[in-house]
Amino acid sequence: MNHDLGEFLRTRRARVRPDDVGLPGGGRRRVPGLRREELALLAGVSVDYYVRLEQGRTPAVSDAVLDAVARVLRLDETERAHLRNLVRPAPAKRPAPQRVRPGLRRLLEMVGDVPAFVMGRRADILAWNPLADALYGFGGLGEEDRNSARHTFLRPEARTFYRDWPTVAADMVAFLRLDAGRYPDDARLAALVGELSVKDETFRTLWAQHKVMEKTHGTKLIAHPVVGDLDLDYESLRPAGDADFTLAIYTAKAGSPTEERLKLLASWAASPGAALEGAEERR
Repeated sequence: MNHDLGEFLRTRRARVRPDDVGLPGGGRRRVPGLRREELALLAGVSVDYYVRLEQGRTPAVSDAVLDAVARVLRLDETERAHLRNLVRPAPAKRPAPQRVRPGLRRLLEMVGDVPAFVMGRRADILAWNPLADALYGFGGLGEEDRNSARHTFLRPEARTFYRDWPTVAADMVAFLRLDAGRYPDDARLAALVGELSVKDETFRTLWAQHKVMEKTHGTKLIAHPVVGDLDLDYESLRPAGDADFTLAIYTAKAGSPTEERLKLLASWAASPGAALEGAEERR
């Protein structure tokens, strides 16, 4: 039985109200949202078939059925992709080591006046430029600690470093959920999730919500311990042919206090001996 598939569908059912889909909402309900039989009716499948789908007991689900269920549940494109990954998990295999190719490293060097780094699977930080190091301190961390999820949940200072920590935490868990759908047999990811679940109550709560999200752009509100508050816009880019890598680039609005504070940060990053850093490979 695919536990993650069942929990994902149940949490998505819970957020759709009957009157959202044209059904009467009266009567007493033990749980919020749509009942299984209501979803089956709206998706055009039998109740028994939907129950088996939610229990992971349908070996061959058609695209038409998945599209119908996704439509009723009002899934966005990221959630639809996650549903397909859960229903049709990738063949079990050991993930290949992640190596940052020279072209990406040169790109990091070219954007040296703003923080930029490469993030891989499991939110591992694989390479960064000096200004990203000045912002996050990647170079002073051990290999296992160069991980955005560990930084967010296991370093106490993260809750003040991120001025909007609850949003950052929720987004990070949604990213890991998406990664877990793509790589259900990744032992290192499972170990990371297990560690965070044991050590942090907020992570456990967020993980149980089964939210998934692909963050492509946004704003990071950071309280840097030396230069003060930074309002950084970011773009997360997926290099062609490297679907498991994300190139994150942070920028500041022209003429803003953040731009001036980044220049101060850059003066430290440009000190003698500063150079592009990064792990050679992560498995």
